[in-house]
This record gives sequence, C-alpha cells and structure tokens, in this order.
Amino acid sequence: MHNMETAESNIQFKPETLKEIDRIIKQFPEGKQKSAILRILHMAQEEFGNWLSVDVMDYVSRLLHIQPIEVYEVASFYSMYNLNPVGKVVIEFCHTGPCCLVGAEKILKHIQTSLNIKTGETSSDGIFTLKAAECLGACGYGPMLQIGETYYENLTEEKVDNLLLTLRTKHS
Repeated sequence: MHNMETAESNIQFKPETLKEIDRIIKQFPEGKQKSAILRILHMAQEEFGNWLSVDVMDYVSRLLHIQPIEVYEVASFYSMYNLNPVGKVVIEFCHTGPCCLVGAEKILKHIQTSLNIKTGETSSDGIFTLKAAECLGACGYGPMLQIGETYYENLTEEKVDNLLLTLRTKHS
C-alpha cells in the first residue's frame, strides 16, 4: 500500500493546469463535476506523456470526486485516449464500412507493411503508433486517417508514403 500512496503523490498537474481544471469544474452544478471528465482527461494525457496510466486516471477520479471505474469507462471508450504509451505520431485509421468499400483495408495493410507494425503497435523507432478508429465522420473522403486534429483523406499508397516520410523526417 505504501508504494501505491507514493506513486499517487508523484502525480500532480502543474499549478496553472490545476487552476484551469478548477475553472472547468466550476462550470458545472454541484454534484455534476463528472461532466468535466473529457476535457480533464485530454489535459491529463497532454501533461503526462500522451497516455493515461492507471495512476493518472486514479488522480483524475480524486480531482472529480468520482470512482476510478467511472474514469476507466470513459477513457477506454473513446479512441482519442491512449491507455498505453504511444509513439510521437498516433495514426488513427478509419476501418469502418464506408472506408473499406473504397480501399481502406489495402491502405491499412500498406501502412502496416511500411511501418512493420500491426494495428495497436508502435514502430521500433518510437515514432508511429497505429490505432484503429471507428467512423471519424469523413465517410465521403475515404480511405482516411487522423493524426491529432488533422484528417488525411482520399488516401492512396503514394499519399501515405509521402506522409510517413514527412512525419518520420519531422520526428526523427
């Protein structure tokens, strides 16, 4: 138990982040602070290495005065939260019906071969993590993927090769 307490005490938002979290929580009525969870999880992921460890999620639950399982449920539901360490570039690839109808499976296999990883893995150089995503809302522009807030649409193998080269150069 002592080790767990020590781990918990090492996790803390920067003072300016805590101030912003307090402001966000106060936007919701008393007893409804859980409504701030999505924004706070984004902040936690950004501040603690681009992923949400169990210790970080437990910390968020304490800040919101909710049960840890309530945080785990939300964090595991949305693909934008990383529950394991990830590369510098997280590629979320749409693999739902409309994209598959226009060649997403072929493009996905090309990405996997190019990076020598499977979906859910990180490249050996630590740059790329490939994640499957449910519909990203660009059904008319598939095959497509998302990196951060940027969509890459109407993908071809050539477009993917150019994108991966650009990103590898930028993050090496």
